Amino acid sequence: MMKINLSVTLSLLYFICIHAEKSDEPLSYPSLWDKVPGQLDELAKDGKIAINPWCYMHRMSLYKVLLSVTDKYMTTIGLNGTDNPLWGFPAQLGWKFRTGRLNDPTTVSLLCDHCSGGDSCISPKSWWSCVNYYVSVIPFLAAEDEGFFQQSLPIEILQPSEMAEDFCYTVSGCQSQVPELMSKWETFFQGLKNLSLSDVPDPGDEDKILELMWEAQKLSVSTAASKFAERIKQYSEPEVSFSRSWSNAVNYVAATHFRSGLRKTNHFQAPMPRRVLKEGDKPPNIADLSAEENHALYMFSWMDSMNRLIGGTLVNTWNKAMCSEKAREKGEQLLQDLEK
Repeated sequence: MMKINLSVTLSLLYFICIHAEKSDEPLSYPSLWDKVPGQLDELAKDGKIAINPWCYMHRMSLYKVLLSVTDKYMTTIGLNGTDNPLWGFPAQLGWKFRTGRLNDPTTVSLLCDHCSGGDSCISPKSWWSCVNYYVSVIPFLAAEDEGFFQQSLPIEILQPSEMAEDFCYTVSGCQSQVPELMSKWETFFQGLKNLSLSDVPDPGDEDKILELMWEAQKLSVSTAASKFAERIKQYSEPEVSFSRSWSNAVNYVAATHFRSGLRKTNHFQAPMPRRVLKEGDKPPNIADLSAEENHALYMFSWMDSMNRLIGGTLVNTWNKAMCSEKAREKGEQLLQDLEK
């Protein structure tokens, strides 16, 4: 059993390694980033800040605003404007947008909330968009509750035309619907403020920020993946398998306290599939996907199979291996050794 676990752990480390940060490549921003509103005032309408998270640029604006108000608290992680670990969220949303994963998978409903200015709609029937709601709107509302925004107008999160009962839209509504999750995100934002109050930065501050963020992100994904389990059944079997592996992979990445700045996240998700998978897709032999995409899909599938083979203990084994900052440093050294 230990030999199998070690083999899986080394393989996962290698997978992370081959997509590690390479600073000499040009930086790529999420789709339409330059057109996304970066200030809440830009979303003002009829005496309030009206945000429609079922429009791509509006949902992306949640991240752009969060990056703006948290940058000053992230100096222990890096002074570069793209070192903020919250960059991982817009990078992921951009990938889902580019690959069509925010669209209605049933292709039956033509209902679409009005999105002005050429913006694209996000479907509440998409499993991917529902899971993303839990790592966009909910952390945004938690930040509002913790006083990160200085806007004078009230904030309103607009509801979709269908399935509105599946989501929460206000601080109090989310605290009632998903209290533990809101508490996790509020703890993260409280932690940001508290750590910034110290006159002498602690070397462990960076790790603490990342730990709080990843704990909240893990709970967001697991809560949403469970809540919207019926939505995933609308996809092909290969896409269902990939989505399950993708959501489980968050646990492995979180255990390393992955520094999810924009550049590192871009490289990490570079081999993710460029389209929704369909029946008959079988990695590593999907003709219209690159060798890297095929390899990534194969690895995701293999990891999921190995986890089931050893009774679901792979995540626990990985967490134990990454249980301290020193262990994570050794893990990084192992990545370098594997790359040689």
